[in-house]
Amino acid sequence: MHEMVKGGNVGLASLSEDAGSVMMSLSWGSPTGEGDADVSVLLLTADGKVRSDGDFYFYNNPVAADGSVQLLGKAPTADGSEDRITFDLTAIPAGVEQIVVAASRYESARFSELQDLRLTLADGSGESLLCFAIDDPGEVSALLFGEFYRRGGDWKFRAIGQGYESGLAGVATDFGVDIDDDAGTDVDVDADMEGVSDSDAEPDSESPVRTAEAASVIPAQPSSPAVESVPEASGGAEAAPRPARPRTAKKKVTLPKVAKKSLAENDSWRSARLFPASALKSDHERETRATSVLLSVMAQVPEFGRRLTAAFGAPVGRMETFTEVTLPNGESPRRPDGVIRVERAGKLWTALVETKTNGNPLKPDQVQAYADIAARRGYEAVITLSNDVELEGSPLVEVKLDGRRKHKVALWHLSWAEVTHQAQLLIRHEGVGNAAHAWLLQELLHYLQHENSGCHGFQNMGRSWVPVRNAIDAETLCQGDPRAVEVVESWERLVRQVCLRLGGELGEKVLPVQRAKRGTDPASRRAALADRLCVDGRLDAELRIEGTPGVLALCADLRTGKLRTSIEIAAPDQGYPLTWAKRLVRRLAEAPADLHVETLLEGQPGGPRGTLERLRPEPADILPRNGAQITGFRLSLFRGMGNTRGTAESGFIRSVDESVDRFHASVVVHLDGRSARARRPVDA
Repeated sequence: MHEMVKGGNVGLASLSEDAGSVMMSLSWGSPTGEGDADVSVLLLTADGKVRSDGDFYFYNNPVAADGSVQLLGKAPTADGSEDRITFDLTAIPAGVEQIVVAASRYESARFSELQDLRLTLADGSGESLLCFAIDDPGEVSALLFGEFYRRGGDWKFRAIGQGYESGLAGVATDFGVDIDDDAGTDVDVDADMEGVSDSDAEPDSESPVRTAEAASVIPAQPSSPAVESVPEASGGAEAAPRPARPRTAKKKVTLPKVAKKSLAENDSWRSARLFPASALKSDHERETRATSVLLSVMAQVPEFGRRLTAAFGAPVGRMETFTEVTLPNGESPRRPDGVIRVERAGKLWTALVETKTNGNPLKPDQVQAYADIAARRGYEAVITLSNDVELEGSPLVEVKLDGRRKHKVALWHLSWAEVTHQAQLLIRHEGVGNAAHAWLLQELLHYLQHENSGCHGFQNMGRSWVPVRNAIDAETLCQGDPRAVEVVESWERLVRQVCLRLGGELGEKVLPVQRAKRGTDPASRRAALADRLCVDGRLDAELRIEGTPGVLALCADLRTGKLRTSIEIAAPDQGYPLTWAKRLVRRLAEAPADLHVETLLEGQPGGPRGTLERLRPEPADILPRNGAQITGFRLSLFRGMGNTRGTAESGFIRSVDESVDRFHASVVVHLDGRSARARRPVDA
């Protein structure tokens, strides 16, 4: 991999023969685990300006209609997060000479507060091409990481590392983005880029903001005219209509908040489903049905298909999906569970799909065979799909790829929990292009969540779970025991799945927090956590939920059999402690009576504590008697955890899910000033 320095440049063709489609990752860590930033991309002409405001891509305008730019969103890393972007450089319009990649922070936050700022670039097969580390970003709220630029018909990359004190608004202004639009249809950019205005008008036909849709058998709903009217001129004459400016939001279809009243005579009547799951009897039937259902919806709902395949390097184009495919393989033909093909500009991108349901593990020999077939036939990827959640540094299957082959095959994994998460985000929060697409996603979600589908995500803590718990009870578990590492890995998979499930239901980013002090190497970090498990018998995790005032902490104490969910909130900057205590009790009026409230004191391990039931009549009981300085409050709920490793009623995984759900719904939602978000039923 090519290591770059600030100001350096390199030709992409010299790094890879497969550099027409690349994926860029911008990553950073935070000593506190709380730092984050958002990426943006600007397409520039030879004069260093955007052609229109539609050439500005950020979190509210993440995808170019021609597929040349796709912002894929955030993914957690060992000590922070990373934002990923795919570029199809062959699709960049001829008038664009530069592609600038930037990131910005919120309000008064600065990049100097982050650490390990890094840009990495990989080719279409996933092989890393270059990296650029920014050691001293300075006191800036926006940062140019790098740029692609044309030279002699080829693309080159330059490492920039330049900061902006004026934030993303300054970056956008310098490159010609109009951030002051009286008409209200363009990007409304302030210092932290948090607001965008909306309009019912569609973008004009030249706007890159429009979402390209693959062919579908279900017709799209008619769109509104691409013009907006202006008031009559003073003389009574009507002014000519002007084209709508490119905008960053588009009216979408989501599930209704309240389900329509059913016409059934009684509760025993069940609605007819497009994808019935109740009759499935065997694992083979579940795998076949789940693969066909998922792939067919991906092909018919372009937004959903793109969302699942963009991270794998697939271009935006016409997607077709297949099942029951037979591929030659010597004397024993292979039959992958599915095939995904995307056609764009006469070129095909192909991925083989291997599916497992009901907790069945992937078989390395099967995946290896498909990787070999894909390499021989010039396919781009093999995608595995199962209930397991893949971890960094701990692949689910080990596959050897022949490095001597000119054509490289990328191996990717997708969990059923991620599929459910993306479907929830689209139909419940972000919306899709028309009502038919929303209905198809609704039926898919109902199928995935049906108890008989076998697509329930990670659901087994592994074979080491019971032996480790027994050894902790008997105080015989020693540091260095490999079984403890297996339990830590299962715990990390469970926590990531909890984040996916909760994030899909809330429509917010929910990410696991990895503290920098625990190290960045996954294997070393898990080994240290395993040693800690051996010493104190606890599994700990932290979840950051966007829009909440603190980090949700989760602790499973295997010695006491208790689960603890908690959150720490800082004391107000102004006012009196008694006022703080009264206000906190009022805000928790609907919280459970057994909620534990603890006062956090400066320089002391713990302060006064009590249950909410006891504090409601006397909030002053939570205040220290010695006048010690209050730094905040810790709110906690406890419950017994399941004994078994799976998802039975007594299962550990179920108890973790229920603990997080209860704590968020009854405590966390009351802390940020927002009302609780009702869980929308699947059967709308």
